[in-house]
Amino acid sequence: QYSFKEVFGTLVIQKELFDVVAKPLVEDLIRGKNGLLFTYGVTGSGKTHTMTGSPGDGGLLPRCLDMIFNSIGPFQAKRFVFKLDDKNGVDVQCEVDALLERQKRDAMPVPKTPSSKRQMDPEFADMINVQDHCKVEEIDEDNVYSVFVSYIEIYNNYIYDLLEDSPFEPIKPKWNNCNTPVRNGDFIPPQSKILREDQNHNMYVTGCTEVEVKSTEEAFEVFWRGQKKRRIANTQLNRESSRSHGVFIIKLAQAPLDADGDNVLQEKEQIILSQLSLVDLAGSERTNRTKAEGSRLREAGNINQSLMTLRTCIEVLRENQLYGTNKMVPYRDSKLTHLFKNYFDGEGKVRMIVCVNPKAEDYEESLQVMRFAEMTQEVEVARPVDRPLCGLTPGRRFRNQAFREELRGGPINGETEEQSASEMFLQSFPPLPSCELLDVNDDQTLPKLIEVLEKRHKLRQMLSEEFAKNVLAFKTMLQEFDSGVISKENYIQGKLSEKEKTIAGQKMELERLEKKIKTLEYKIEILEKTATIYEEDKRNLQQELESKSQKLQRQASDKRRLEARLQGMVAETTMKWEKECVRAQLEMQNKLWVKDEKLKQLKAIVTEPKNEKPERPSRERDRQKPVQRSASPPAVPNLPPVRLRHRRSRSAGERWVDHKPPSNVPTETVMQPQVPHAITVAAASEKALAKCDKYMLTHQELASDGEIETKLIKGDVFKTRGGGQAVQFTEIETLKQESPPGRKRRSSPLNPDPPEDAADSDWTDVETRCSVAVEMKAGSTLGPGYQHHAQPK
Repeated sequence: QYSFKEVFGTLVIQKELFDVVAKPLVEDLIRGKNGLLFTYGVTGSGKTHTMTGSPGDGGLLPRCLDMIFNSIGPFQAKRFVFKLDDKNGVDVQCEVDALLERQKRDAMPVPKTPSSKRQMDPEFADMINVQDHCKVEEIDEDNVYSVFVSYIEIYNNYIYDLLEDSPFEPIKPKWNNCNTPVRNGDFIPPQSKILREDQNHNMYVTGCTEVEVKSTEEAFEVFWRGQKKRRIANTQLNRESSRSHGVFIIKLAQAPLDADGDNVLQEKEQIILSQLSLVDLAGSERTNRTKAEGSRLREAGNINQSLMTLRTCIEVLRENQLYGTNKMVPYRDSKLTHLFKNYFDGEGKVRMIVCVNPKAEDYEESLQVMRFAEMTQEVEVARPVDRPLCGLTPGRRFRNQAFREELRGGPINGETEEQSASEMFLQSFPPLPSCELLDVNDDQTLPKLIEVLEKRHKLRQMLSEEFAKNVLAFKTMLQEFDSGVISKENYIQGKLSEKEKTIAGQKMELERLEKKIKTLEYKIEILEKTATIYEEDKRNLQQELESKSQKLQRQASDKRRLEARLQGMVAETTMKWEKECVRAQLEMQNKLWVKDEKLKQLKAIVTEPKNEKPERPSRERDRQKPVQRSASPPAVPNLPPVRLRHRRSRSAGERWVDHKPPSNVPTETVMQPQVPHAITVAAASEKALAKCDKYMLTHQELASDGEIETKLIKGDVFKTRGGGQAVQFTEIETLKQESPPGRKRRSSPLNPDPPEDAADSDWTDVETRCSVAVEMKAGSTLGPGYQHHAQPK
């Protein structure tokens, strides 16, 4: 949705559009103010039709011309009284110079300016046949007016005069030194007009043809002559598409009459030159829709570029006004914006008519057009222009006409002739008698004539005296009036001096305040810079503080993580050493206990009476007949409680990892470790450890006596914090095979009876007398457990 000042439907008539949009601009033109009117839109949306109109229904341009000439018609100056110079100014010529200029024009075979008496071209006769007779109500009747028109086009960012009589110059290719065209496609455009800036900072086209016109017909004929030379082409979107921006400029020069109301005042400062520019913009278009190629493609690119520059200028003006910035407006990027720079800077009123085509294919482009047009409403460029005061009595034109009629002896309109003041004065005298003397003896005619002449002489003397009295009275009145005027002038001079003193004091006060304002502005600028520096320092310090805070947070988190890790390691090491200490303590106690038992047994054997020699059991008999051993419970010392760790649930039974390296040597001993529910592996793996909660490693090494010693190293499997598996070793079982020491053996049957006379020393060896075995059982909850087995005596 877009909002505009006025929205017209598809059935709006040209008069309604003119009354709302263009009529205020024409009124400002006659009052001495500038105006600019755009028609803007997509190709084929009706811009040229809005500006020109159609037969029987004229557009904005002919209606503007008609309103201008309806308003200033009876007050126009004769041709060449106003003469435009080459610097966008105007001069006033005297009647003699203007008459010479008119004679030169009449002597030329082909007149430069179209005559109002010539037959109008039927091609446009219906367009200017406006029956509204619209005119400006309040117009200065003591001024004389003159209208000048010019017509230019901006094509490919070049300016061309459409009213020049020179033939049309097509775009020519560049030629090289060999007198052949250049192959890279460069072209030489026709000679372009140059933009300049006058002394009032208004832009104008140098050397542009400006024609003085005296009627709507003449002005529109000049426009139509230039319109035929304007560049149009047939595209996919429009049969007669404008390929250039057309600018029709109407200049109105006006100057006051002199004090007599007869001739134009010969003072250049009193001349007012106002201008109304009617611009028919070329339509914006997309080349993929128009299928443009070659020169059409180049034209479309330049059109879109100039319209884009216009949008950019409006946007920068809007931004400067909204936010108080002072960005440079890029007027010079395009001839279109450079030409109307003074309008955007506030030298006149700007109006824009947005033409929209309701076709669905133009939907996206129409949205862009309306978005830009809505944004332009926020830019205010109008600024009132004060007209100079001439200081002459108003109404002097009509008083001069009445005086001329009176001098001619009657009014121009042929009414009844009235007697003048001199005739009435002559009629007041007595009539003269007949002066013919027909007879010599006539003595009455001369006395009557003398009497009448004497009466007239007396009357004349009376009138002279009365006139002298009146003159004297008038002189007295004039002297009194002069004295009154002098006294008033003195009073006014006193008041003026007082006012001037007041003004001087106010000026000094203003200068003081301005200096103070400059000082304060300088201080404010310094404070703003200081505040900016402080804000920058504050920002940097905040960033540094945030970075250090983040670094401290990271260090604190690392410290907490390290503390947790160290606590875990300390706890784990403490538990490991506590368990190791408990195990060492148990081993030492068990060793002491074993030694004590051995000593007790040795003491019992030594102290036992030797009545009978015991039969030495042989190994064969021992293997066949198992010896009954009495299990004596070990002396369990008071041990500190072991801190249990979290282990896997034993609801499904304990499972073991039986780690047997492939380098183990089979011992073929009777005692072999049997582990139920075991997973036998050659190398420990995480997969096997994850399925079990017990671990056993079979390790073999060579003892000092040359026998193989087998150690069963057992441990518990725990889950670690990182999701892996850890083994904590709890106990070691040692399996050792020993051969008996060398001694005298008998080759006798298995169980022979010992001879009675055998020496006691043969049966007193330690192995025979101390049939004691120490056995370690796995799975004891109290750590390494020992059971004592001895042969009954």
